[in-house]
Amino acid sequence: MLIAFKSGSAIDKLKKDLSFEFEIKDLGEAKKGLGMEIERDQKDDNVSLTQKGYMKKVLQKYNINGDTKSVSTPLPTYFKLKVTMSLTFVEEHEYITHVAYASVVGNLLYATVCTRSDLSQAVSMVSRYMHDPGRVIGKQ
Repeated sequence: MLIAFKSGSAIDKLKKDLSFEFEIKDLGEAKKGLGMEIERDQKDDNVSLTQKGYMKKVLQKYNINGDTKSVSTPLPTYFKLKVTMSLTFVEEHEYITHVAYASVVGNLLYATVCTRSDLSQAVSMVSRYMHDPGRVIGKQ
Protein backbone atom coordinates (compact mmCIF):
# COMPACT_ATOMS: atom_id res chain seq x y z
CA MET A 1 0.00 0.00 0.00
CA LEU A 2 1.31 3.40 -0.90
CA ILE A 3 0.43 6.18 1.55
CA ALA A 4 0.74 9.85 0.67
CA PHE A 5 -0.10 12.81 2.89
CA LYS A 6 1.27 16.31 3.22
CA SER A 7 2.07 15.86 6.89
CA GLY A 8 4.29 13.17 8.33
CA SER A 9 2.18 13.02 11.49
CA ALA A 10 -0.89 12.01 9.45
CA ILE A 11 1.11 9.19 7.88
CA ASP A 12 2.30 8.02 11.29
CA LYS A 13 -1.26 8.08 12.64
CA LEU A 14 -2.59 6.08 9.69
CA LYS A 15 0.20 3.51 10.01
CA LYS A 16 -0.52 3.19 13.73
CA ASP A 17 -4.25 2.72 13.08
CA LEU A 18 -3.59 0.15 10.38
CA SER A 19 -1.19 -1.79 12.61
CA PHE A 20 -4.00 -2.34 15.14
CA GLU A 21 -6.13 -4.08 12.50
CA PHE A 22 -3.52 -5.66 10.24
CA GLU A 23 -0.02 -7.01 10.34
CA ILE A 24 1.96 -4.39 8.44
CA LYS A 25 5.56 -3.90 7.47
CA ASP A 26 6.93 -0.42 6.79
CA LEU A 27 9.15 -0.56 3.70
CA GLY A 28 10.11 3.09 3.96
CA GLU A 29 9.83 5.76 1.32
CA ALA A 30 8.61 4.47 -2.05
CA LYS A 31 11.08 4.65 -4.93
CA LYS A 32 9.01 2.80 -7.58
CA GLY A 33 5.37 2.07 -8.20
CA LEU A 34 3.63 0.46 -11.18
CA GLY A 35 6.89 0.53 -13.11
CA MET A 36 7.39 4.25 -12.60
CA GLU A 37 10.12 5.90 -10.56
CA ILE A 38 8.93 8.22 -7.80
CA GLU A 39 11.16 11.23 -7.31
CA ARG A 40 10.82 13.58 -4.35
CA ASP A 41 12.26 17.06 -4.12
CA GLN A 42 11.93 17.83 -0.43
CA LYS A 43 13.40 21.30 -0.86
CA ASP A 44 10.59 22.38 -3.20
CA ASP A 45 8.08 19.92 -1.68
CA ASN A 46 7.41 18.25 -5.05
CA VAL A 47 6.75 14.67 -6.07
CA SER A 48 7.08 13.50 -9.67
CA LEU A 49 6.72 10.26 -11.61
CA THR A 50 9.19 9.30 -14.32
CA GLN A 51 9.76 6.36 -16.61
CA LYS A 52 13.47 6.77 -17.20
CA GLY A 53 14.16 3.07 -16.67
CA TYR A 54 11.31 2.04 -18.97
CA MET A 55 12.41 4.43 -21.71
CA LYS A 56 16.02 3.19 -21.48
CA LYS A 57 14.77 -0.39 -21.94
CA VAL A 58 12.71 0.66 -24.97
CA LEU A 59 15.71 2.40 -26.54
CA GLN A 60 17.89 -0.67 -25.95
CA LYS A 61 15.20 -2.98 -27.35
CA TYR A 62 15.29 -1.12 -30.67
CA ASN A 63 19.09 -0.69 -30.69
CA ILE A 64 19.03 3.05 -30.15
CA ASN A 65 22.21 3.96 -28.34
CA GLY A 66 22.76 6.63 -25.70
CA ASP A 67 24.39 8.99 -28.21
CA THR A 68 21.01 10.36 -29.31
CA LYS A 69 20.18 13.98 -28.64
CA SER A 70 17.25 14.93 -26.48
CA VAL A 71 14.84 17.60 -27.64
CA SER A 72 12.29 19.68 -25.78
CA THR A 73 9.57 19.00 -28.36
CA PRO A 74 9.59 15.48 -29.84
CA LEU A 75 7.83 16.59 -33.03
CA PRO A 76 7.30 20.24 -33.94
CA THR A 77 3.62 21.15 -34.29
CA TYR A 78 4.23 22.55 -37.77
CA PHE A 79 5.58 19.17 -38.99
CA LYS A 80 3.12 17.34 -41.23
CA LEU A 81 3.44 13.83 -42.55
CA LYS A 82 2.49 13.51 -46.22
CA VAL A 83 2.05 10.70 -48.71
CA THR A 84 4.90 12.21 -50.71
CA MET A 85 7.20 11.16 -47.88
CA SER A 86 6.42 7.50 -48.60
CA LEU A 87 9.16 5.01 -49.27
CA THR A 88 9.88 4.82 -52.96
CA PHE A 89 12.16 1.82 -53.36
CA VAL A 90 11.21 -1.83 -52.97
CA GLU A 91 14.29 -2.32 -50.74
CA GLU A 92 13.04 0.39 -48.39
CA HIS A 93 9.62 -1.28 -48.12
CA GLU A 94 11.30 -4.65 -47.51
CA TYR A 95 13.43 -3.16 -44.73
CA ILE A 96 10.53 -1.45 -42.97
CA THR A 97 8.50 -4.67 -42.88
CA HIS A 98 11.12 -6.07 -40.46
CA VAL A 99 10.80 -3.12 -38.07
CA ALA A 100 8.31 -3.78 -35.30
CA TYR A 101 6.57 -0.48 -36.00
CA ALA A 102 3.38 -1.27 -34.07
CA SER A 103 5.46 -2.38 -31.08
CA VAL A 104 7.47 0.85 -31.12
CA VAL A 105 4.30 2.94 -31.28
CA GLY A 106 2.74 0.83 -28.50
CA ASN A 107 5.76 1.35 -26.24
CA LEU A 108 5.60 5.09 -26.81
CA LEU A 109 1.84 5.14 -26.27
CA TYR A 110 2.29 3.46 -22.87
CA ALA A 111 4.83 6.11 -21.88
CA THR A 112 2.49 8.85 -23.13
CA VAL A 113 -0.46 7.60 -21.09
CA CYS A 114 1.53 7.14 -17.88
CA THR A 115 3.97 10.04 -17.61
CA ARG A 116 5.03 11.55 -20.93
CA SER A 117 2.10 13.57 -22.17
CA ASP A 118 4.58 15.68 -24.16
CA LEU A 119 4.89 12.74 -26.56
CA SER A 120 1.18 12.60 -27.33
CA GLN A 121 1.27 14.75 -30.48
CA ALA A 122 4.17 12.78 -32.00
CA VAL A 123 2.71 9.38 -31.08
CA SER A 124 -0.67 10.43 -32.45
CA MET A 125 0.94 11.48 -35.71
CA VAL A 126 2.90 8.26 -36.29
CA SER A 127 0.12 5.95 -35.07
CA ARG A 128 -2.03 7.05 -38.03
CA TYR A 129 0.22 4.98 -40.27
CA MET A 130 0.22 1.68 -38.37
CA HIS A 131 -1.16 -0.16 -41.42
CA ASP A 132 1.64 1.14 -43.71
CA PRO A 133 4.71 2.42 -41.83
CA GLY A 134 6.39 3.07 -45.16
CA ARG A 135 4.26 6.19 -45.45
CA VAL A 136 5.91 7.66 -42.36
CA ILE A 137 9.51 6.64 -42.71
CA GLY A 138 10.45 8.09 -46.04
CA LYS A 139 12.71 10.56 -47.73
CA GLN A 140 12.20 14.16 -46.80
